[in-house]
Amino acid sequence: MSRIAGVLRRAFGIIREHVGTDHLGNKYYIIPEQKTWTGRLVRAKRMVVAANPTEYEYIEGSIPMEWDAWIRGRRKKPPSIEELLKNETYREQIKLKAKEVEEKDLALQAKEYEEGLVATPARTVAKGHAAATSFGKQEITEEPTSTANTFQPGSWMPTSKK
Repeated sequence: MSRIAGVLRRAFGIIREHVGTDHLGNKYYIIPEQKTWTGRLVRAKRMVVAANPTEYEYIEGSIPMEWDAWIRGRRKKPPSIEELLKNETYREQIKLKAKEVEEKDLALQAKEYEEGLVATPARTVAKGHAAATSFGKQEITEEPTSTANTFQPGSWMPTSKK
């Protein structure tokens, strides 16, 4: 019965209200709270019609954070264009400042290495994986090894019966 009621609601009066559009072309709508013909209350719904509707072409960031917060109900009012532009410029400024700080840090680090204040990082090459029983050993042996409080079991190798 709910399917029939849903079809009738869509055909005779459920109207989604256009709330806004973002700079990527996504359109945002709200379907207001309504009562069904049986008197049951249907909650308001928020939805987005993506500019790029195919799911496999979705890219992270195709919905701005402010609109995502509105869709998920974390904010009551939809974001304004001024708010979106202000937040976008703020994010760009933060990225520029982070890049400047990183460059200064790399320059300071290089200076410290050059002056000998800090030792340069050691460039060690490890063969194998640390979880392997043969890590750090020159060759695999059948004999178990024991040093201090650690025990390494030996590798079993079948003997030839020739």
